[in-house]
Amino acid sequence: MTMSVRRGLVVAVVAVLAAFAGPSRAAMPDAAGKNAVLETYADIALAMYQDALADAEMLKIALDRLVAAPSERSLAAARAAWLRARVPYQQTEVYRFGNAVVDDWEGKVNAWPLDEGLIDYVDTAAYGTESDENLFYNANVIANPKLILSGRTIDATRITKALLAETLHEVDEIEANVATGYHAIEFLLWGQDLNGTGPGAGNRPYTDFDPVACTGGNCDRRAAYLIAAADLLIDDLMDIVAAWVQGGEARVALTADGPDRGLLAILTGLGSLSYGELAGERMQLGLLLHDPEEEHDCFADNTHNSHYFNQVGMTAIYQGRYVRTDGSVVSGPSPSDVVRAVDPEADTAMREAMVETTARMQVMVAAAEGGMAYDQMLAVGNAAGNTILQNVIDGLKAQTGAIEHVVARLDIGTIEIEGSDSLDNPSAVFQ
Repeated sequence: MTMSVRRGLVVAVVAVLAAFAGPSRAAMPDAAGKNAVLETYADIALAMYQDALADAEMLKIALDRLVAAPSERSLAAARAAWLRARVPYQQTEVYRFGNAVVDDWEGKVNAWPLDEGLIDYVDTAAYGTESDENLFYNANVIANPKLILSGRTIDATRITKALLAETLHEVDEIEANVATGYHAIEFLLWGQDLNGTGPGAGNRPYTDFDPVACTGGNCDRRAAYLIAAADLLIDDLMDIVAAWVQGGEARVALTADGPDRGLLAILTGLGSLSYGELAGERMQLGLLLHDPEEEHDCFADNTHNSHYFNQVGMTAIYQGRYVRTDGSVVSGPSPSDVVRAVDPEADTAMREAMVETTARMQVMVAAAEGGMAYDQMLAVGNAAGNTILQNVIDGLKAQTGAIEHVVARLDIGTIEIEGSDSLDNPSAVFQ
């Protein structure tokens, strides 16, 4: 055997052993480097919530105009303002997972699904007349200045922020009693979507807010509820902005247990929103049941955008780069930088998984904008729509796998990703 052949065999054996051993582990960034990543993460949180607050304030202006001068035009403008306000907020949802401060707060502004009969009139043929689990299912606070339910009298003569937040929201400790936040406002602007898995969103008339040509009854109280809910949304967003400024509760909590725990919180957020919440509860569950009641922005038929901007937010966090609503950019050291320093292949796989999921989301958005709304995609027999949604779900699951691999390569602790029966035990969904 010649020397050159022997050398070639040695090189080949080394290459094979290296392949079985997997990628080599490079040096982990030091504490200062990891703390810089946490700082970027907190800076992006602050910017996202500031943008959400600014858009909520613009929404309030549009709602004031609707109430002052109800018309087809002012209602359309209010709905457009609500849709714009969802864009920055939906990008923040990843912060709910891994950050207890945000998770404790989030139910005030984005709780769903909601039993809309608590708030206003409903089509009882579609909605039902009672619930064995919820005495407030058909309370209709807009039509009833006094409620006597669950052994108590509720004085709703004046519809105020305090009434919504302190008395009605999650009354009787039932999560479906949603009285505040984006979805309460959405219901008031669009009304019920009575189209099932057919075309069309909610179609509340502007005259529901017109005290002169009033439809639906109690137009003055409906307007009062809408404005109180908008004021409360602004208050709540101001609170979360304050939590992410320097010295704010959420920013301090992020670093309280050291940079490794902070990084783990970031990756837990990415994994839990990707898997249990978005792929599972918001998408797979509805697809299994073919049920339009399981879509997120169900009154406005905006669910495709709601999911898409969740993904945009997750990408911004992993890459450490957020484009604000005014076009300016907040950026800095990122989780991607940390992963790339330790295992470039793991970072590449993570980035590719996010790109692929985003592309699948864009197919879903294009389908919705082309006339096949999200609830239509859920329909039994809509093979094309079902496939679009399943492809997104599968992309999110693959993205979650990439996140779990990243955590393993960083060796910063054990990640606990939120699960979902719809993914982990589908048979339980039908029991």
